[in-house]
Amino acid sequence: MAIAAEPPPLILFDGDCNLCHGAVQFVLRRDPGGRFRFASLQSAAGRAALAAAASGVRLPDSIVLVHRGRVRTKSGAALAIARGLRWPWPLAAVFWLVPFPLRDAVYDWVARHRYRWFGKRQECWLPTPALRARFLDADERDRASP
Repeated sequence: MAIAAEPPPLILFDGDCNLCHGAVQFVLRRDPGGRFRFASLQSAAGRAALAAAASGVRLPDSIVLVHRGRVRTKSGAALAIARGLRWPWPLAAVFWLVPFPLRDAVYDWVARHRYRWFGKRQECWLPTPALRARFLDADERDRASP
């Protein structure tokens, strides 16, 4: 009997946020092996992934990581994502030593100001054909584009 392959880590992001869009672009450039998959939190694919993870966690509207049935949010998501990128980003693991209430307080402060500092997206970014398979909500994005 074949064992089902483990689904790749899924990054859920605020599709309206320029900072989150920049974070997705950052990950794409530093994940040449294509380990991570993506979907916006506002998409049906993103909501379905959260439902499948059966998360009772109150989710922020920025970056969320779903992997191995676990949902990571805020600084924990950011650090777990950094761990999966190419060198030198796994070195960010040193920040796991900072108590999570302090890490999350900094995260929350940036998240509260992200629209003011970085703005909101006026239109949905569409992945290139080469990147399309990494976005679970690519079909939804196609239907939403003008």
